[in-house]
Amino acid sequence: MHAAILALDQGTTSSRALLFDARGRVLAVAQREFRQIYPRPGWIEHDAEEIWLTQIEMAAEVLAKVPGVAVAAIGITNQRETTIVWDRVTGRPLANAIVWQDRRTADLCDALREHEPLVRERTGLVLDPYFSGTKLRWLLEHVDGARDMANAGRLAFGTVDSWLIWRLTGGRAHVTDVTNASRTLLFNIHRAAWDPDLLRLLDIPASLLPEVRPSSGIVATTGPGLPVPEGIPIAGMAGDQQAALFGQRCTEPGMAKNTYGTGSFVVMQTGDKAIASTHGLLSTIAWQLPDEPLQYALEGSIFVTGAAVQWLRDGLGIIRNAAEVEPLAASVPDSGGVYFVPAFTGLGAPHWDPYARGTLAGLTRGTTAAHIARATLEAIALQTADVLDAMRVDSGIELTELRVDGGGTANGLLMQIQADVAGIPVVRAATSESTALGAAYLAGLAVGFWEDVDAQWTSDRTFTPRETGDSLREGWRAAVERAKGWTFA
Repeated sequence: MHAAILALDQGTTSSRALLFDARGRVLAVAQREFRQIYPRPGWIEHDAEEIWLTQIEMAAEVLAKVPGVAVAAIGITNQRETTIVWDRVTGRPLANAIVWQDRRTADLCDALREHEPLVRERTGLVLDPYFSGTKLRWLLEHVDGARDMANAGRLAFGTVDSWLIWRLTGGRAHVTDVTNASRTLLFNIHRAAWDPDLLRLLDIPASLLPEVRPSSGIVATTGPGLPVPEGIPIAGMAGDQQAALFGQRCTEPGMAKNTYGTGSFVVMQTGDKAIASTHGLLSTIAWQLPDEPLQYALEGSIFVTGAAVQWLRDGLGIIRNAAEVEPLAASVPDSGGVYFVPAFTGLGAPHWDPYARGTLAGLTRGTTAAHIARATLEAIALQTADVLDAMRVDSGIELTELRVDGGGTANGLLMQIQADVAGIPVVRAATSESTALGAAYLAGLAVGFWEDVDAQWTSDRTFTPRETGDSLREGWRAAVERAKGWTFA
């Protein structure tokens, strides 16, 4: 009989389940995409029931692929900031989940701007529609009866981890971990507690909030009547980027990783000290192990990277699948002076402009699909380089390498461009499953499943800088300025 850890990796576009053995190897994977709902420009929603159903179905599917597997524990990692409110009595969501990319609360953030110093000091975050707090306020104000139900203590709020654990336990556990809590605008990252002043600022009743736990430790067990066995410990929780940092074994201050997914998220471990950024980065909680100090990180959130390649496929139709972007981009020696700023939902770090919009600059009659494809890869790398520069300044640490994971790392041209424009080696992990593996590590450590997780980390390839990206970066800065402040409605 195989002993394994079950990792539930609930992402922005798909729900995945993976089984890991005691050596950190993937035994099986199951994945299913789900709907993206766009009610208005700049609004993005998910059906929370569909999230649950796809996730539990993938858990059952992956277990069926390894007959007789004994699951020692479940680890959960999730798209962060996506906001769900449900009825504690019926267990039903009150409305669609508001996705982290959603921009509908930009005006509310502007109205609260005078309070940004307080928000930054307590949470390490900026006042931006990205985070959960203003999304939760919006739901309470715009869903009929929501405010009255919240005041009566009938509603529960959670990020996706809380929602999944509620359903996995039959409503017995309303919990989150410190990493997900730290992304809500409501959590004091220094005291590791919900902040009463911030709750008052956003008019959020404390009764809505989940209990906050460490990232590793048994919080509950699976309930009856599910397509997975009853009684499995749920023992690991972390937002997807923190899980990837843990999975990449970036455990010392100054170690950094980037995950290339729908967006990209550059995270640098800063140890047991939260560093206040003055260059547009977020100070956030990296993880917490049982009976150990909180670990912190600096993070640069880039909203659109892999989604830009999806747009080449679905919006422009110049590729049929994501894998085609590399040979198309490689068919030209450069982008021909074309710059693509993929600010479809505004700009994240280090600019934080919710009114920016996607921009193609430098087009000529000689511009081809290949030039646009290459400009797309360059945009992914250039956005990352901007964040790395900010990290160097804020931390005072000179990065020696960037560990990378996620689907985008399969693109060797992108990784080489990244090394060139960042000016440091880019080290690709041997597994692209760092996020799920991080959740599995957190769960397995809580139940004694792992012996030495550090020894399991290996790299697949290192991309060393071959040429300077200075000229690219000069044009990029000009293109970004043209994308800013595009929409005001």
